[in-house]
Amino acid sequence: MKTKNIMIVGVGGQGSLLASKLLGHLLMEQGYDVKVSEVHGMSQRGGSVVTYVRYGDRVYSPVIDAGEADFIVSFEALEAARWLPYLKKDGIIVTNTQQIDPMPVITGAMEYPENIIQKMKDTGAKVDALDCLALAEQAGSVKAVNTVLLGRLSHYFDIPEEAWMRSLETMVKEKFIELNKKAFLLGKNA
Repeated sequence: MKTKNIMIVGVGGQGSLLASKLLGHLLMEQGYDVKVSEVHGMSQRGGSVVTYVRYGDRVYSPVIDAGEADFIVSFEALEAARWLPYLKKDGIIVTNTQQIDPMPVITGAMEYPENIIQKMKDTGAKVDALDCLALAEQAGSVKAVNTVLLGRLSHYFDIPEEAWMRSLETMVKEKFIELNKKAFLLGKNA
């Protein structure tokens, strides 16, 4: 199998590291060679963060270059737009519609771009946008945005739901498993 590339992008503190580890575990359990990068960027709360997940028959590097991402999974709308040049021509962006103001917006130096989801679609990108924050709240915690996003991403994989659930059970602390399963299913079925 040709190597596939997934970028997980967001803002520090949103759970992108758990999402990338969970995805890596899932894909390894499916028999793929998997490389998951370290977190790149300002991983403290509020800074831009990106991790890479690459999988296939044989993967030699964890790095994804511009124009190579099959999927961009984004925790925040502006972060999806920021990494858009990394998306393949036929790639898909799965994004949360939530908007988190970056520091230049907070300080008043800039304004948050309007209609950012539509602007990405206008470039020809395939964008699957969902209010993951509302679904995470419905599941029981705003911290479950990551598993809502993975539930949405699962639409694009031919991997049984049970396999996703097994990875959740393995990677998530026991006291949060049921909440995350609910969040995953809300994202999947939205």
